[in-house]
This record gives sequence, C-alpha cells and structure tokens, in this order.
Amino acid sequence: MSNLADISKLNIESIVEPGALFKMHVKGHSMLPLLGFGDDEIVLRRTYTEDEIMGRIAMFRADDGHIIVHRVIDVSNGIVTLRGDGNLLQCERCKREEIIGVVESVVRSSGESVSCTTRSWRRKERIWLGTPRVVRRYALAILRRLSNMKRKKRR
Repeated sequence: MSNLADISKLNIESIVEPGALFKMHVKGHSMLPLLGFGDDEIVLRRTYTEDEIMGRIAMFRADDGHIIVHRVIDVSNGIVTLRGDGNLLQCERCKREEIIGVVESVVRSSGESVSCTTRSWRRKERIWLGTPRVVRRYALAILRRLSNMKRKKRR
C-alpha cells in the first residue's frame, strides 16, 4: 500500500475517483479500541452511492470541514447515522451521498496490514460492540490514557 498518497489535507471528494484506494493517518480516540491506538493509518476505498455501507467504518466531511471516520449504525431514507466505537452516546448524521469512503484495512505502526473485511476483524467488532456500555466506558478510559502516554513518548 506504499503507493497510496496520504491525502488528509486535500479535498478527497474531488480528487479520488469512486472505487480508488487512499490512506489517512488516524487521529483521536473515537474509534478505540480497533483504530487509533498508536500510529495507525487507514486504507479507504472511495464509495459509490449505491454501495452497501451498513456496519462499515465510513468517512464523511462534517459541516465544519473536519473529516470524521466512524461506524455506520443506520441508513434510512438517504440519511446515514454514524457513531465512533469509542463514543458511547454521541452520533453524527449525514446524507448518503456525503459518505466519502469505507475503511478496507488498517496499517499498524509495526507495518502490519490488517484487513477490515475478514472474519477475525468482524469477530473483534462484534465482541467490542456487544460488550456492555459500563465495561466499555472503563476500558476506554484506560485505553485513552495508554494511547496518550504512547504519543507523549514519541515526542
């Protein structure tokens, strides 16, 4: 995947054709524990409007211009509802045509590439999302602290 450009500061919607792959660096903790612990990069596929996205980790641009990568939890009447795996309550909504792409794989800081379409990945998603919120709340607090400590060490 080294031939993919990091285009996080560019207008992805206008320069990446549907079906093409591109990569971005993960920032923030909203997708912990599956994304964002360490120095992850995500490889995304630019989607077509008719692509199935339910349950996938998808990217869209918020009204303020920020790019958000969260899991699709509902698609109804052309409106997509998304929530970060590390967010217990907050949701975002956008129009289906505003979805830029879906995550195909994660490149860990070790260089290991992990596909997001395998049974193993799907099992990890189900386990995390099926964990009671009270347990996830405390696990996320610990993971955020560990992640912040890792980032401070790299500076």
